[in-house]
Amino acid sequence: MPFAAAQAQGFPNKPVKLVIAFPAGGPTDITMRQLADNASRILGQPVIVDNKPGAGGTLPAQALQTSQADGYTIAQIPLGVFRLGYTTKLNWDPIKDISYVINVTGYAFGVVVPADSPFKTWADFVAYAKANPGRLTYGSTGNLTSPHLTMETLAQRAGIQLQHVPYKGSADLMLATVSGQLMAAADSTGFAPQVEAGKLRVLNTWGDKRLAKFPDAPTLKELGYDIVQNSPFGIGAPKGTPPDVVKKLHDAFKQAMEEPSYVAALGRYDMLPDYKSTAQYTQFAQDTVAKEKVVIEKLGLAKPPQ
Repeated sequence: MPFAAAQAQGFPNKPVKLVIAFPAGGPTDITMRQLADNASRILGQPVIVDNKPGAGGTLPAQALQTSQADGYTIAQIPLGVFRLGYTTKLNWDPIKDISYVINVTGYAFGVVVPADSPFKTWADFVAYAKANPGRLTYGSTGNLTSPHLTMETLAQRAGIQLQHVPYKGSADLMLATVSGQLMAAADSTGFAPQVEAGKLRVLNTWGDKRLAKFPDAPTLKELGYDIVQNSPFGIGAPKGTPPDVVKKLHDAFKQAMEEPSYVAALGRYDMLPDYKSTAQYTQFAQDTVAKEKVVIEKLGLAKPPQ
């Protein structure tokens, strides 16, 4: 029996570490922990979540570069990984140096302002920004994340200048917004409890359709921007992980995704399962790297190779 097949047959015979890109207690952490719990039961070994926030969500992908290609360290791959090569000097390639296992979901995003903000609509927001260039502050969960880049794309199209303030995760970002340290925030709908408590107001959401939870908030498409952003993410393993091990991980996480407990956890944050097979996810990574290059260059954020 070839070594790889023998390896896969016994896999896993110890806990699997799943590195995720955002802090404990946020939407990514809570939904990924539920997925990991489900996968643990299927694999017969614990899947242990390890939070590595910061660097625009790209630290788990970096961790794969120094991990053994045996399937015991896997990582969440947020969309930011696909733009990393255009903004940072990398000694690894986001396409060639990750084994893409499975895509699991994407986010529901939107823009919120404090409840006492004078901005009642997105039009108010744009009007203030036009009258006060560079004075309107908004936060996101980090530089070069999808919320940051989408806001900068909106600003470019609306002809306004905004001041971006990066945070490490949703909890810190929401605290700063509710307390009025920021004038607005672009984030996933982990902001729902504060909206429901009357502390924040939603100006827009970024999906294809309005969200049932916020029926009064228009989509970007309704506001005249041809943008839908849900920032799909999945799970990757180190380059060179045996195909049989990748298949075992893929099958376990696919089954874990289909369990009602995971679908319910996603539903709390207006997220939906978004399955892509190993082959589809690998193709998606290649396509997205090409697409993100255009966005980064358009926003003038590309750094010349050193």
